[in-house]
Amino acid sequence: MRIRFSRRQVLAGAVGAAVTSGVANATSNHAEYFEITETELPIAGLDPAHEGLRIAQISDLHVGMATPDGRIYKVVREINRLKPDLVLLTGDYLTHSADPLPRVPLVLHGIDAPTFAVLGNHDHYVDAAGVRKGIERIGYTVLQNEHTVVRIRNAPLTVLGVDDGRTGSDDVAKTFAGAPRRGTRIVLAHTPPTAEKLPENAGLACFSGHTHGGQVALIPGLTEAVFARAGQPYVRGLYQVNGNHLYVNRGLGFGRGSIFARINSEPELSMFTLRCAPKS
Repeated sequence: MRIRFSRRQVLAGAVGAAVTSGVANATSNHAEYFEITETELPIAGLDPAHEGLRIAQISDLHVGMATPDGRIYKVVREINRLKPDLVLLTGDYLTHSADPLPRVPLVLHGIDAPTFAVLGNHDHYVDAAGVRKGIERIGYTVLQNEHTVVRIRNAPLTVLGVDDGRTGSDDVAKTFAGAPRRGTRIVLAHTPPTAEKLPENAGLACFSGHTHGGQVALIPGLTEAVFARAGQPYVRGLYQVNGNHLYVNRGLGFGRGSIFARINSEPELSMFTLRCAPKS
């Protein structure tokens, strides 16, 4: 019999192991700390106009007591300093309570670049409609099994937003219905396994979160093995899934004032540079 664990059970078990072993990571628990990562993505079929296009991604803010507001304010300032062409928000703005809902647009406002968002499982648990309304109020585009085409560098770019898979809200077919089949296409999907449902070898770049990078990584390979057993084989960083790119952001949330300590899994602002893949 295959035993499946929820992500909360996995995180709780990992944190319990950390407490037992007396491990702590003071750096990653600093109130405003986050790491900036840089990744180049060679994409087949990328519009030549988008060679070198810059994308920023943040995820899993979990606005509230467990995530310092200052960390989110600082990451917004850093995004604007880095001047990406577009910004992606990949879900979980809340955790278990609707109390922080009014703060979500307050801490996220002010991103200069065109910004696109999807919702996460915790947003659906609490108030998906309220989260969407708050994010749209500050001028960002929320996609729930929808796509949109924008012009960046005088060329079309398709943004496809798949709703949360953990809550069964995802509908890949609906998201792709009527969308362009060529050119630059990027996908937002909160839960990484959604990448397995995308069209194969389609020149897609999928951006996800949800896992917090494992939250706690004590022994190389152990966190990944535990998450894979829980049905989450993609934990952090870059993967190739059915011929497409998948990047799993470690998220910004938790770390200080929370039982969910971060150990060897720092909060992350991920930056990407798109490249035209060499023709084979």
